[in-house]
Parts: sequence; C-alpha cells; structure tokens
Amino acid sequence: MAMYWDPFRELDRLAASMLDSRQGPRVMPIDLHRDGDHYVLSADLPGVDPGSVDVDIDGQLLTIRAERTMRSEEGTQWLVRERPSGSFLRQIALGDGLDTGSISAHYENGVLSVVIPVSEQAKPRKVEVQSAQHADREVTAKAGSETS
Repeated sequence: MAMYWDPFRELDRLAASMLDSRQGPRVMPIDLHRDGDHYVLSADLPGVDPGSVDVDIDGQLLTIRAERTMRSEEGTQWLVRERPSGSFLRQIALGDGLDTGSISAHYENGVLSVVIPVSEQAKPRKVEVQSAQHADREVTAKAGSETS
C-alpha cells in the first residue's frame, strides 16, 4: 500500500480543527481487518470515558458513539488546545454474511475494538465430490429398493 501526502486532506483537517467542536459529531479514525472467521474494527478514542461509549446494531448498520469532555480548571489559560472534545460518531454499513447477533466490543487504552463474526452460512466449506461410479451405484440401489 503506497503512502502519499494529500494537501486537501490536510486543509480539511486544519479547517476542522478551527471550527467550534460544538457544531456536531466528530468522526473517529478506524482500522478494519479480517482475522480468520471474524472482522476486527479498531476505533481511536483517546481520553474518552468508557461509560460514554455506545455501540448499536440496527439491521446492517453499526453505529459507534462516544463523548469526550475537556476538563478545565477555573482560571486556566489555554496556550494550545488542539484535542477535539464533544461527540464522536461513526456509522458503518455491514454487508451480508455477518453474525450481527454475536458482535462484541472492548475498550482499552483509548482504543475501542469491535469483533464482528462471519456467520456460519458465509464461512467457506468443503463440498464432497462423488465419482460417477459411486453415484451410479446409489441410483441403482435406490431404484432396486423401490421396486421390492
């Protein structure tokens, strides 16, 4: 995977950091990978109270919400304040073949991990291949048992 610098993305990031965080939910960065028979989604939520993290499934839509509040002592004079606060939201449309009833989530060290299992029906399986000789014997045996 090639890494490249996108000046428009940097401009978007700069503009977003200058906007008031109370204008709406912020998007959280995620990674998603498949590990055997399940997918693992990791979302960065540093400094978020685990009690504010909410993971919902509605049909095939996974929604993650979280809240980060900035603590400020009275009389504090901020010199730099780049860490966003407020609501965070991410919605991911899940495809078919996933076991949405068995999704689990764990929050540790500022990272939310959501494990999404693949359903039994969607897992790869081996199909037995029978030879023509074997299939002919079964048909003959079945036909013979019906006439008796």
